[in-house]
Amino acid sequence: MKIKITGKELKVTEAMNDYVEKKLDRIAKYFEEAESEVTLRTEKNEQIAEIYVTASGEKYRAVTEDKDMYAAIDKDIDILEGQIRKAKTKREKMMKEASIKTMETNIEKVAEIKDEIIKTSYYEIKPMLPEDAVLKLQEKPSHNFLVFINVETGKVNAIHRLKDGKNYGLVEPEA
Repeated sequence: MKIKITGKELKVTEAMNDYVEKKLDRIAKYFEEAESEVTLRTEKNEQIAEIYVTASGEKYRAVTEDKDMYAAIDKDIDILEGQIRKAKTKREKMMKEASIKTMETNIEKVAEIKDEIIKTSYYEIKPMLPEDAVLKLQEKPSHNFLVFINVETGKVNAIHRLKDGKNYGLVEPEA
């Protein structure tokens, strides 16, 4: 990060310079390349720290007054970090919404497909009585049917929920 420190009505000491650079490392971790301009000044009994950060086409600014210059710098860094996190979250949210819109467009394209198998599910078929199949289907309220091997006939059967939601239908092959 490029840092420019200026003192108005104040001599910037080596300690202040090092302190500002150390604190700006907290901001530098958010960007690959950034520039900052720091202005330190005194007005009457107040110490004022003003920090501008420019990175990725974005500008962030914080100005704080305090009796102690180091405290003012700390407050500015906290303010800037909050602004940067907020902007980052906003960007991520916009990117996420953009990807959801893309996904919705893809879903619309899938909805246009007709008379084709677009999903295949694999599961194990177990031998059981039709009554046991009903109990098994009741355990899974999100499923509408269950395919099983009927122990009595040895044939593949399917049990399904009827539209009334209370009763079940049994599909059994004739041959």
